Amino acid sequence: MNNFPDLKNPFHFIATLGAIGKLPFAPGTWGSLFACVLFIMLAHIVINIEIFIAITIIFSIWICEKASIDLIEKDHKSIVIDELAGMWIALYPAIFYDTRDERVVFVILAFLLFRFFDILKPYPISYVDKNIKGGIGIVLDDIIAGFFAGLTSVGVMILLFA
Repeated sequence: MNNFPDLKNPFHFIATLGAIGKLPFAPGTWGSLFACVLFIMLAHIVINIEIFIAITIIFSIWICEKASIDLIEKDHKSIVIDELAGMWIALYPAIFYDTRDERVVFVILAFLLFRFFDILKPYPISYVDKNIKGGIGIVLDDIIAGFFAGLTSVGVMILLFA
């Protein structure tokens, strides 16, 4: 599809997080930054953040499936809703920290580590990225990167604040 993303197409608009994915430089990083800001805002008002994250992941898979249906390169760089799903996994442990300083440090760590894992794609992220297709494949590699980033951030926090 030559005109991807077509922001008049609602699937494309949502998959690019309202055109963030069209930014010419590092759209995945901008999508991840947007995910951080949105998570911080929602964590203060959503009662069951776990359910909200699960629904967002399922919705992201569906949107990615619909948005990429006609694409040759299924995980197009403009699709950044998968970064939102993965980033929210990485950020989830932040809600368990008591002080604002701890939460800020955690969010920064999780953001940097998520980008590290998402860009470099160590195994098993690279395996999923290459071998699992469709919406699930587009989102699953970011979810795994989010788990790695979240777990690593928790480990670093233990070392910093223990």
